[in-house]
Amino acid sequence: MTGAVEPGAATIPPWVYLLSATIFLITTAEFMVAGLMPSLAAAFAVSVGKIGNLIALFALGMTFGGPLVIALLLRLGVPNKDALLWLLGVFLIGSTLAAMAPSYAVMALARTLQGVTSAACFGIGLTLCAESVRADLRGRAASLVLAGLMIAPVVGVPAAALINDLFGWRASFWLIVGLTALCIAVVGPTIPRPARGTQVDLASGLAELRNTRLWAAYATSGLIIGATFAAFSYVTAIFTAVTGLAPRLIPIVLAAYGVATVIGNLIVGRLADRHTIPVLAIGLVVLAAALASFAAVPTDAAVSVAAFLVIGLTGVSLNPAMVARVMRVAHPGPLVNSLHTSVITGGLAFGTWLGGLAIDRGYGLAAPLWIGAGLAVLGLLSLAPRRARDLTA
Repeated sequence: MTGAVEPGAATIPPWVYLLSATIFLITTAEFMVAGLMPSLAAAFAVSVGKIGNLIALFALGMTFGGPLVIALLLRLGVPNKDALLWLLGVFLIGSTLAAMAPSYAVMALARTLQGVTSAACFGIGLTLCAESVRADLRGRAASLVLAGLMIAPVVGVPAAALINDLFGWRASFWLIVGLTALCIAVVGPTIPRPARGTQVDLASGLAELRNTRLWAAYATSGLIIGATFAAFSYVTAIFTAVTGLAPRLIPIVLAAYGVATVIGNLIVGRLADRHTIPVLAIGLVVLAAALASFAAVPTDAAVSVAAFLVIGLTGVSLNPAMVARVMRVAHPGPLVNSLHTSVITGGLAFGTWLGGLAIDRGYGLAAPLWIGAGLAVLGLLSLAPRRARDLTA
C-alpha cells in the first residue's frame, strides 16, 4: 500500500491491526520482567527489588521521555509514519542492548531507552489510527490498537516466562528483538502515509496543551489507571495472605482478569465514540463499587474474585473512552497522544506508590483497595463539570 490515507474513512483499515501488534510487542517488553525476576536477579547478582526497578525505569522513560522525543520529532518536521519507523529502530537498539546486557547497569540503560521510545510509539500509533478514520470511529479504532495492550499480559508475558524457563532469560529478550525487526519490515510497506495537511507541527501541538478541557481529560485518565493499579499491583498478596486462595489458583484468576480486560476493551470501544462521558461515568461508578466491595470483604473468596474480574471489565478497559475523550477535546496529534500515555503511566506509578505507602504505614494489605476506590470516586468527580455542560461530549 503506497497511497496516502484519506482522513475521514468510513471503515477501519486492516493495517490498524498491525499497530495493535506493535503495541502488543511494546507492552510485552515492558512487563515481561515480572515473569523473569528470579532469573534476572541471579544473572546480575542483585535483589529481586532491584530487578523490579527495571519495570519502573521503563515506566519513567515513558512518562518523561516520550513527550520530549515527540516534541523533537515535531520540531524536525518528521512525518508520522517515518517517526514510527525511526522510533521502532531505536526500540530495536534498546532491545538488542537488553538481550546482550553484561551487567545490571547496561540492562537499566536499555530499559530506559525502551521506555522513552515506547511512549512515543504509542502517541504516533494512536495519531496514525485517528487520522485514518472519521471522528465518530476513533474510539473504536483506538480500542483495536489498544487491544494489543490488553492481550500482552495474557499472552505475551506468560510466553516470555515460558521461554525463560526453557531457554533462559536472554532468549526472551532476543524474541523481542526479532519481533521488533519484523514489525519494522512490515510497517514500511504496509502503513500508508497520512494525507497532506494532517501533520501537526510543534507549535500547533504545544498550542493544544493550553486547552483546559484536555487537562481535565488527562486527569480523569490518570485517576482511572491509578485506581486500578493501586489494587492490581498488590492483588496477588491480597489473594494469598488475606483471601486465602491457594497459590496455584492465582495464575488462573489473573488469566481470567486478562480475558475480562480484553472483553471490556472491545465493549467500551464499541460505545466510546457516541457515549464517551456516560461510558466513563458508568465505568467509574462500577469500578469504585467493585474496589469497595473487594475492600469491604477481602476474606470472602467469591466476592473478592468476582470484584476483581469486574475491575478487569472496567479499569484499564476504559482506555478507548479515555482516548476518545482526549481526541474529542483536542486535535489527536502525536504530542497530545504521547503526553496522554505519559499521564496514564504516571497514574499507574502514583496508584502503586500510594497503595504501597498505605501498607508500609500499617493499614493492612486491603488498604490499597480502599485507596483505589477513593481514586475512582475522584475520577468520577473530575467528570462532573464537563458532564453538567454537555452529556454528549
